[in-house]
Amino acid sequence: MSYLRKLLLLVFSTLGLQSMLSAESPVRPGDHIAILGNTFADQLRAHGYLETLLQGRTTGKAVSIRNLGWGGDMLASRDRPTNFPSEVSTLTDHKTDVIIACFGMGESFAGKAGVADFKRNLGVFIDSHKGKKYNGTSEVRLILVSPIAHEDHGELTPTVDRRNEELEDYTRAMQAVATARGLPFVDLYSPTLYLMDVDGAPSLTINGIHLNDYGYWAASRILADSLVSGTSPWRIRVDAKTGKVTARGVDVSGFRKANGGLQFKGRETTPPGLGAPVRGGKIHSTLDANLDRLVVENLKPGKYILRIDGYRVATATHQQWAQGITIDQSPTHKAAEAYRQQVNDKNLQFTYSWKALNQVHIVGERRKSPSGASLPAEVIEFNKLAMLKDKALQSGIPLKTREWRLDPQ
Repeated sequence: MSYLRKLLLLVFSTLGLQSMLSAESPVRPGDHIAILGNTFADQLRAHGYLETLLQGRTTGKAVSIRNLGWGGDMLASRDRPTNFPSEVSTLTDHKTDVIIACFGMGESFAGKAGVADFKRNLGVFIDSHKGKKYNGTSEVRLILVSPIAHEDHGELTPTVDRRNEELEDYTRAMQAVATARGLPFVDLYSPTLYLMDVDGAPSLTINGIHLNDYGYWAASRILADSLVSGTSPWRIRVDAKTGKVTARGVDVSGFRKANGGLQFKGRETTPPGLGAPVRGGKIHSTLDANLDRLVVENLKPGKYILRIDGYRVATATHQQWAQGITIDQSPTHKAAEAYRQQVNDKNLQFTYSWKALNQVHIVGERRKSPSGASLPAEVIEFNKLAMLKDKALQSGIPLKTREWRLDPQ
């Protein structure tokens, strides 16, 4: 596929997304969300980027998320072990307001011949939830999410061009069904295809179709921007000579020059961005624009160290500060990363309560053993832990007023 075609796909996808968001964000503050789907959906819970971003955008009335993704799931093939709780019961227990459905990757291996069946199965899936009030009051809302593109890994992915043609077919089929049914649709295929074609940027996947940590960071940002209006990244610009300051995301006050450098107080008004899980390497320029940044112009020649509340955050030359330095190691950014780990822990406790990892204790030879006998009570306790941790997440990432100081090295 040509670069121009990829660019056009991204432009059209972005225009459709802007149209969708201009009406009403598909995810609303306070929503109870269930994520259904394949390996992509399942691994969203293990990385935590999407949930952390959504929580940061709904602070004060935060969302509550349960990930019911299952590796290999397809619309018409979602087998579960014996005595596994029904999907309806799980959605009802969570009082689900909205379902984010991620399908199409597994189905796409059927090629062009399988598109009609995919559209039909997607309609059956939608109808299975139509009119259902899992929260007890209002009809559940559905959001459809397309598969990602297939990344070129050289000889490991010899059919990459054909696979992307198929994935495009399935993405367009999902978009057509969503449009016909009046449902929100998120196209991940087009933006990931575009990112995968950028020379010198990190890979998004480990094998062409399964995202790596950086890939989940990137895809989660795209998905979060599609689901709920976000906050702009921190932007602080300081003229060291005149003292003029412009800022977004952090309110700056008390600016003064000190010891050849400068300092000011920064009151954080929006959550920080999540730093890219690539240390010392180049990331996609379109994604770099989402990172928090400090620009300091007209410094005297030399190297300068930025400290926030006394913690060393970044070191750069005066030329580099004038161009802008990414801020992703501040105390608040570290708090955001700790928050993401809390999200992952909550998701793990829910997984223990919902998806037993060893069926031999349920229907196998160990079901009558002490460990098998204790399993039902343990499942209940794991669910309680998940709910407690979910409640703890509602307060969001703590924002503070901090002392910023830039000193000559």
